[in-house]
Amino acid sequence: MSVQNFLLRQYAKYKMKDVPEAQREMMLTMVEKNPELFKKIGDEIERRTKGGEAQMKATMEVMKKYRDELSKLMQ
Repeated sequence: MSVQNFLLRQYAKYKMKDVPEAQREMMLTMVEKNPELFKKIGDEIERRTKGGEAQMKATMEVMKKYRDELSKLMQ
């Protein structure tokens, strides 16, 4: 495990402490498989929220946009 992955896992444990361990692991595995996709998703959400869109709405719309890529990572 690289230092970057270790730090990511520690940060995820801190930020997602209320999320069940199995779900947290699934999310981390997806991020490790395709970090560029998650960076692109994060950047797009940030751009939309800075443009005045509500964070939850922006997140839902962006996740819908990348639904196919996310479902492939889950398999």
